[in-house]
Amino acid sequence: MSYMDKLLEGVEVAWKALGEVAKIYDGTHQTPKYKNSGVPFVSVQNISNLYGTQKYISTEDFEKYKYKPQKDDIFMTRIGDIGTCAIVKDNEPLAYYVTLTLIRVNQKYILPEFLKHIIESSIGKVELYKRTLINAAPIKINLGEIGKIIIPIPPLPIQQEIVRILDSFTELTAELTAELTAELKARKKQYEYYREELLSFEEGIVEWKRLGEVGELVRGNGLPKTDFIETGVPAIHYGQIYTYYGTHTSKTISFVSAETAKKLRKVNNGDVVITNTSENLEDVGKAVVYLGEEQAVTGGHATIFKPSKVITGKFFAYFTQTSHFSNQKRKYAKGTKVIDVSATDMSKIKIPIPSLKEQAGIVSILDKFNTLTTSISEGLPKEIELRQKQYEYYRELLLTFPTTNHTKNTKEA
Repeated sequence: MSYMDKLLEGVEVAWKALGEVAKIYDGTHQTPKYKNSGVPFVSVQNISNLYGTQKYISTEDFEKYKYKPQKDDIFMTRIGDIGTCAIVKDNEPLAYYVTLTLIRVNQKYILPEFLKHIIESSIGKVELYKRTLINAAPIKINLGEIGKIIIPIPPLPIQQEIVRILDSFTELTAELTAELTAELKARKKQYEYYREELLSFEEGIVEWKRLGEVGELVRGNGLPKTDFIETGVPAIHYGQIYTYYGTHTSKTISFVSAETAKKLRKVNNGDVVITNTSENLEDVGKAVVYLGEEQAVTGGHATIFKPSKVITGKFFAYFTQTSHFSNQKRKYAKGTKVIDVSATDMSKIKIPIPSLKEQAGIVSILDKFNTLTTSISEGLPKEIELRQKQYEYYRELLLTFPTTNHTKNTKEA
């Protein structure tokens, strides 16, 4: 910031209404008639990815637009999370709805990239909030109020330097995200490779037995999500097994009352809860080992596997992630839109049964790989969030200008 202090030394920062340095245009009020191709249509939902997957309208409908976007124009949301911006990169046609406004700056006074940073900073958010209709549903800002927000306008070289610094933060975050994502992908491939290797056994080397021969399978019943309460008896819902839990858990994210629990199947420490039903074959047969001390319950679309003394729950749970298990469950899968493998058919799947000592050794290795992969998976969004907060912190510092003795110019730019 000492660098910025020197940069701003002796510099006069003007504060102007946005309408003095930019033209503000309205989006179409006409309900769009979407097409499979044509002119990309931008709305609040896809403003963060203007050039990604789009909805389209016809060229004929777009030609009726009074105000068409140009390169360097800024889209800004007018409802919901007001003040989210995106810059138009080229002169290719883009259609936009009334939930967005189009801002076209006079670049003799302000750079579009600088204005985007200002609007998305606390300065812009506070100014917009002053004029926001918070009692509307959803909250919104009227078009005529947008031009009234007051923004700082330092000289263009200062704007360019601030944009350069903030863009550097954005690029560093993108690079870090790409690196961590690549690392996570590599770790997952490595983990999957060793899991397949460690859990591949030839007939005769170890004994293979049907699942029903090495433990008891108990099909769950009941447990709609409406039964969940804040605290109570731990409960594992089948959908959470392929959306939340990993290979094992000692705590549940859901609970039911003691009265409801009486009607449900019980899950003890070391039991494995397996999904029987999903919209895709991949999620059928996913398993989580319950390691909690307090008895839990589960419901329909799940089967509890209670291991005998010849197999551990963790060993079996890891085996359910292999191609050997996947190929077998595919033979028993029934249904099209909803795939199901019954508890009876699940019991027919063959499982390798090495010694308990060997099982423990394999589980120990896979636990380490699993921990490493999970730590990167969990660390990635946290690191991105940290970088975003760092970016926002420096953005606020860089965009804090003196408000005393500033110049006022009410001429239209």
